[in-house]
Amino acid sequence: MSSLEELMVKAKDLHTDGHSDGQIADELSLSVDTVTWLLTQGKTGVAVPKDVHIDWTNVSSNAGLLGGISSMLMANFESASEEEEAIDAVIGISVSGVPLATLIAAEDGLNLAIYHPSKHNPEGKNGSISGNFSKVSQKRCIIVDDCITTGNTLTEIVNYLRRHKAIPVAICVIFDKRGVKEIEGVPVYSLFTIKRID
Repeated sequence: MSSLEELMVKAKDLHTDGHSDGQIADELSLSVDTVTWLLTQGKTGVAVPKDVHIDWTNVSSNAGLLGGISSMLMANFESASEEEEAIDAVIGISVSGVPLATLIAAEDGLNLAIYHPSKHNPEGKNGSISGNFSKVSQKRCIIVDDCITTGNTLTEIVNYLRRHKAIPVAICVIFDKRGVKEIEGVPVYSLFTIKRID
């Protein structure tokens, strides 16, 4: 079975289990457009979206390795950032950003917030900060996620934070598929930039 066929099977299995296209995209580190294409195969004339699949389950399923990655994310931010003011909170984007943000918050003694993006909302309207974790208003925040695919979720959270009087200081990700330096004026600090060569 080819890797493309394996992705189709995984996407269809997740869909059968009740995951939304946005959740499947997060699970497979793909764009929502790519997931839609994987789920609707059989329609002729539809080109394969340009995307790169990243399978980092060897790290994400190992708490020790995940702790190492979270330390690397913070060290990368601290070495490259010109920020002099203290950071108050780390915000993990659900799902994959949450364990990373949790480990960073624990290691650095910061407040922890969790963001649920709109693509996880069945109505797809709004994202939100979980009420079970730290509030973000008036706090200087670092946003943490595993991967930038389109940048839509990160644009969404930056705008959300500003509307709620929080100060997004940085975006820290493991993988950047777009090669961006900033999103909505907020600097991006990635460990790896993934580029597709056509």
